[in-house]
Amino acid sequence: MPDLTLWGLFVVASLVLLLTPGPAVLFIVARSIQQGRTAGLVSVVGIHLGTIVHIAAAAVGLSALIVSSALAFAIVKYLGAAYLIWMGIRTFMAKDVNPELPVVPAEPLHRAFRDGFVVNLFNPKTAIFFLAFLPQFVDPMRGALHWQILILGLTFMVLGIMSDSVFALAAGAAGDFLRRSRRFQRLLRWFSGTSFIGLGATAALATNK
Repeated sequence: MPDLTLWGLFVVASLVLLLTPGPAVLFIVARSIQQGRTAGLVSVVGIHLGTIVHIAAAAVGLSALIVSSALAFAIVKYLGAAYLIWMGIRTFMAKDVNPELPVVPAEPLHRAFRDGFVVNLFNPKTAIFFLAFLPQFVDPMRGALHWQILILGLTFMVLGIMSDSVFALAAGAAGDFLRRSRRFQRLLRWFSGTSFIGLGATAALATNK
């Protein structure tokens, strides 16, 4: 079990990081506005299921292997980058929704879940984040390190689910109104597509240093 003082500091630091919009938040907001709150919340679940994989990897040392191995890092990096860029291109090619028709999800919810999971799973920055961030709050005198990392990682994930769900609900509520504007649909498609491609390019240029 981590030291309670260190755990409290970790919670504060995690909240600061989580409330600073990053790739996951941009993905959730874009999905929530485009398809509604339910799709946004499903995306949150997918993203944090991917987080569980990174937590487990950090606990057993796989993250260290990925970061230290140029080949393993490159495979994860370019798979994730290609998927993000493909999502951006697909977003650009989507058609406007007729504002006179009932609002329906543009895609099945299982696809929102899958996209969120894959985006986070193949994000090398997430692996590096856990490798660099968690050890600062681990005390070797408190017992097995992998259990401490697991507890800290799950704490971060729970906080992330809570904060990301707030973003999804807020964006989804605004989306009910904004989706009916054709101009906003075009702006959203441009913003979402550019964001995905930009995230893909950022992931492709990420280094393991």
